Amino acid sequence: MPNTGSKPATQAELYKHPAVAAVAVVGAPDERLGERACAFVIPKPGQSLTFDEMKTFLQGRGVTKKYWPSRLELRDSLPMTTSGKIQKFALREELRREAGLP
Repeated sequence: MPNTGSKPATQAELYKHPAVAAVAVVGAPDERLGERACAFVIPKPGQSLTFDEMKTFLQGRGVTKKYWPSRLELRDSLPMTTSGKIQKFALREELRREAGLP
């Protein structure tokens, strides 16, 4: 049984989707809740993923609905460190700038 109660658990489950090559789930600013999850996904070559497909997959995996991302961003690449880790802080900063926050 998967751990279905956190953003890292949601990210781990999304990695299991057959169309997902890489994923990062980060907090996006939200006026009402303070923060909502956003999934940045690099699809595998020739694959795609819609928001509804993501929700259906997470539901089928038993992920608690309150941890489902409220937004899906498909990308060709994600910011990486020299050791190959996704720079989640850069994605959070991008979302903050987009929301007009410092």
